[in-house]
Amino acid sequence: MILPEQKRMITQDIVRKLWDEAGYGNLAVWENDTVTVVPADYCGETSGKKPLVILKPIALVNRYELLDFALYDDELLTKIEETIRAAGGRVSRGPK
Repeated sequence: MILPEQKRMITQDIVRKLWDEAGYGNLAVWENDTVTVVPADYCGETSGKKPLVILKPIALVNRYELLDFALYDDELLTKIEETIRAAGGRVSRGPK
């Protein structure tokens, strides 16, 4: 039986969400490869489950004048990927 490849998070999609949520909340990355918006004062647990990581948009993307700058910054993309992978998540970079 051939199983479909599990969907992985795409780094650039995460950057877009970070950009959209800057000033409104943080992003929680979950074990099931989903990303949700959580309030800035999020306690770190929902229904007894903790996210792998919480990404803070202002700290990550606030220094960029345009979204495109963030989407193509290898340092930013690598930082996000390493953070998620270190916590046990799966993420891959989309095509340029």
